Amino acid sequence: MSEEVARSEAPKQDELGHGQAMAEVDPTAAGATLRHLLKGGAGRNVGLVIALVLLCIVGVATAGDRFASTANVLTILRLAAVIGVVSIGMTFVITGGGIDLSVGAMVALASVWATTLATQQLAADYHWIFMVSTALLVGAACGLVNGVLVAYGKIVPFIATLAMLAGARGLAEILSDRKTQIISVNSFVDFFGGSLIGIPVLVWMFLLVAAAGWVLLNRTTFGRRTFAVGGNAEAARLAGIKVQRHTVALYILAGLCCGIAAVMLMARTTTGSATHGGLYELDAIAAVVIGGTLLSGGRGTIVGTVFGVLIFTTLNNVFTLNNLSISAQSVAKGLIIVIAVLLQQRLAARATAP
Repeated sequence: MSEEVARSEAPKQDELGHGQAMAEVDPTAAGATLRHLLKGGAGRNVGLVIALVLLCIVGVATAGDRFASTANVLTILRLAAVIGVVSIGMTFVITGGGIDLSVGAMVALASVWATTLATQQLAADYHWIFMVSTALLVGAACGLVNGVLVAYGKIVPFIATLAMLAGARGLAEILSDRKTQIISVNSFVDFFGGSLIGIPVLVWMFLLVAAAGWVLLNRTTFGRRTFAVGGNAEAARLAGIKVQRHTVALYILAGLCCGIAAVMLMARTTTGSATHGGLYELDAIAAVVIGGTLLSGGRGTIVGTVFGVLIFTTLNNVFTLNNLSISAQSVAKGLIIVIAVLLQQRLAARATAP
């Protein structure tokens, strides 16, 4: 009797195993998984890679060796490095539900303060670290003011950072007397203007900041709290997150990135000037939005921001090599931003659809 039962159950077990095998190779499930991946961050990054490759193809087709040369590639990376560091800081602020219109002015103020005669004299007598420290402290201090005004002063981020934009730029003009300050500390220029294994130090700095930003946003409690605050500040507060303190920290982080960018810009131009960082706020926001960070907060991506910076920098380079006007570049940027925001809204609507 038991043998008959065993024989009757054997086909059922075979059928069950066959069904499981069929489920494992079900093309419908595989297709659903692929669609899910493409809708997520991986899909957005693939789209950015394709856009960058297409831009490179256009560059090679229209400018030939002038675009594809090693010197031009390094030029693109150098230009991308400075605004890229600013954009990393902007990614944190926007992911946390804010905005910062003062990043360009903070870069200018940090560069001016770090290249005053007194600061350069200290650097010449002791070490160029005094110039670097000054730039970082100025950037962080401006970010602290922004954060306090937004978090504790309850001022809308747009207004608070707009005030900082005007104030920091004005203070930079006062300190420099509207004159360009030349860097005379050769050790500073030699270090930051040099190369490591053929790659400019500025590019290495950008890569390090991007890597640190990725770890901070995706692998730490600070990053999880940033997503929570940007997604729903009130829910984050009820969950025990100190929203005000965290908001201040986000703006300080953005200011610190502006200080690093100021050091990089000083090394690239060997100057400190109140005109540095012009329109950096718009370029940074554009790169962040193109990269897939939601302007409304709650979702951000460092990898996307890096690709966004590279796309805009490459676009500018292609336009410049083909002698197209700055006005045409601005129009192209505007169209790209509008298309990116429309795609974001569409993807967000699909994600929330039942």
